[in-house]
Amino acid sequence: MGNKPTQKVLVVDDEEPILELLKYNLEKQGYDVRTAADGYQAVEQAKKFHPDLVLLDIMMPKMDGVEACRQIRAMPELVNTFIVFLTARAEEYSEVAAFDVGADDYILKPIKPRALMSRISALFRRDSKKKNTSSQIKIGELVIDRTSYTVQIKGKEVSLPKKEFELLFFLAQSPNKVFSRDDLLQNIWGFDVYVLARTVDVHIRKVREKIGDDYITTVKGVGYKFNLG
Repeated sequence: MGNKPTQKVLVVDDEEPILELLKYNLEKQGYDVRTAADGYQAVEQAKKFHPDLVLLDIMMPKMDGVEACRQIRAMPELVNTFIVFLTARAEEYSEVAAFDVGADDYILKPIKPRALMSRISALFRRDSKKKNTSSQIKIGELVIDRTSYTVQIKGKEVSLPKKEFELLFFLAQSPNKVFSRDDLLQNIWGFDVYVLARTVDVHIRKVREKIGDDYITTVKGVGYKFNLG
């Protein structure tokens, strides 16, 4: 791995065999790994450990994964942390709930370690590519800064979870260009992540709630575009 800093991964699951399996495979790949057995422990560990990635079970005692994700996403120092849900529940409700609170990916159990390792390295690869693009966009009274993952409107800072931020940044890079839901899924979530097209709509709605309706327009039957005004 040369002089590259070791990426830190927090694994959260109430099943000990799964924790051990994932810890073993992640450490074999060179990651620095911590574990937690419930959502409450996950939040406490995240505060101290500052992971680059959290692998998070949904169904857990004391605090479930959705609530843990919501609390981790609220920590300013973890704005760039990836959160990937691990769950046995293949329901649309679970998936929408996961992305609603700011998840980056959603993986169904039983977990295949090799497939999971390739998904994780793909997440980190995409992230390093994005960091090489232009870091700030100014359009009118809106300032989007990729370096600090902040959005300002009329000088006032607005907080967006990672995926909402990336969606806004991506659209704003090509003003007035219309992108289909598939375009947005591929560019923001990537080919190797399975998410519903509805996930894009949920994220667009949440971005609009925070920055107003003027910036992103729905093009009926096609997709979305960012308005130059």
